[in-house]
This record gives sequence, structure tokens and C-alpha cells, in this order.
Amino acid sequence: MPTPFEVQRHPTETRLAVRGSLDINTAPSLAEEIDAIIATRPPKVIVDLSGLDLIDSSGVAALVKLYKGVRGANGTVAITGARDQPLAIFKLLRMDKVFNL
Repeated sequence: MPTPFEVQRHPTETRLAVRGSLDINTAPSLAEEIDAIIATRPPKVIVDLSGLDLIDSSGVAALVKLYKGVRGANGTVAITGARDQPLAIFKLLRMDKVFNL
């Protein structure tokens, strides 16, 4: 089974594309990758959710972990492409304001 995410590291930014479902089954592997991203102390992380169809609370928790970890190291996080169910969840949790969606 292919991973539901892809990471591209560049000197000035890290890009994380998440697709499919980010739920209890896939969030743990993403959380491991998030730890690796945070450890590099990137100045900017761009998260592309345009391919994400479904997110649950464990997926939201993983993205919040990324946000807090990068911000804690004085970096920035930009989330782009949220649509449909994931966008509705972010709005319900009022995370759309935090993530500037």
C-alpha cells in the first residue's frame, strides 16, 4: 500500500502533500514523518491537502503537531488546497482560522 503522503525537502521550504484518507490507520505513519520534518527545523512548511478526501481527529492531531512543532522552532506553516470534508472538519473545529484556510 503506497503512503498517503509525499515529502519534498528544499533549502528554503519543505512541502508535504497528503492524499486519500488521513485517519486512525494512516495518521501514525504521517506522525513519524512529521517528527522527521520538525527535527530538521525547516523555515517554512507547505502542506498541500488538495488530494485529501477524508480526515478524522487523529489526522487533525497530526497536522496540529506539525503546526506546533514548526512554529515552536520559529518556522511557518501554510496549509493549502483543503476542500470538501476536510475543510468542513477544519471549520467545525475552528482550525480554519489557525491554518488561514
